[in-house]
Amino acid sequence: MKLQQLRYLVEVARSGLNVSEAAETLFTSQPGVSKQIKMLEDELGVVVFERSGKRLTAITEPGRRVLDIAARILQEVANIKRVSEEYAGGDSGSLIIATTHTQARYALPTVVKRFIERHPEVRLSMHQGNPTQIAEWTLKGEADIAIATESLDQYPQLVMLPCYQWGHSVVAPDGHPILEEGDITLASLARWPLITYDPAFAGRSLINRAFERAELVPNIVLAAIDADVIKTYVSLGLGLGIIAGMAYDPARDQGLQARDVSQLFGLNTTRIGLRRGTYLRRFEYEFIELFASHLSKRAVDMAMEGTGADDAYQL
Repeated sequence: MKLQQLRYLVEVARSGLNVSEAAETLFTSQPGVSKQIKMLEDELGVVVFERSGKRLTAITEPGRRVLDIAARILQEVANIKRVSEEYAGGDSGSLIIATTHTQARYALPTVVKRFIERHPEVRLSMHQGNPTQIAEWTLKGEADIAIATESLDQYPQLVMLPCYQWGHSVVAPDGHPILEEGDITLASLARWPLITYDPAFAGRSLINRAFERAELVPNIVLAAIDADVIKTYVSLGLGLGIIAGMAYDPARDQGLQARDVSQLFGLNTTRIGLRRGTYLRRFEYEFIELFASHLSKRAVDMAMEGTGADDAYQL
């Protein structure tokens, strides 16, 4: 039995039993992956994947148990490497943050600056994507820390740490009639063309649910993945923007004004996601605490161990 064979098993399962996709991810050939999986099944005396001709069609019951154990073995191998890197390299190494544009652009710059000042030997990089991509990168070990608002709680393999809450704002060009209204309502917003986030991003689900509960159909003329694009089209007069409140800066966004509408859509919670069972290095704990001061090492450890974590970091 070889670690490489276990990697092939796990990656094929992650790829939805698509051996070609798994081989591409693993930078190897499809026949090589199929051969190694068959060799391992023969050695174990267990069929892991059901087949129809050359195509894999399902995971067997014993196969699921084998895959669970294989995933844990591979994670522990990765943890051994992380321990050795930490103690051999001291305060050096690499840290990969997977996050959305909104977090990278508005919530993280100060944190990143402080972290780099404290840890100049750590190579910090950020992968930007949608929440689903962010979760998948973290689960595969391609990112160390996930930071997002949407979707992370749909992955039980990730430990979720609530960081902070935020609400939405409406942005409009100077002089727009909506700015003269005393209390902006969902009904008043529904009368105008709206520009907001793509459904996968930045609390869009709360926006959709608010209009549904009010039995209103918003006229969303454009959806984008980041607030800068939304504000650009608002400034062109194409509609009102609904963005994360943190994304409006009066000094930068001249010609636009913002009104807080968090009372209409509710509060969103930005979370950090960590892969369960991962060994965290000292500088990872520090990055987490820089981003959310209530997430001390003790609170993070309690969450990772599943021992009373909720009480440790209530927002």
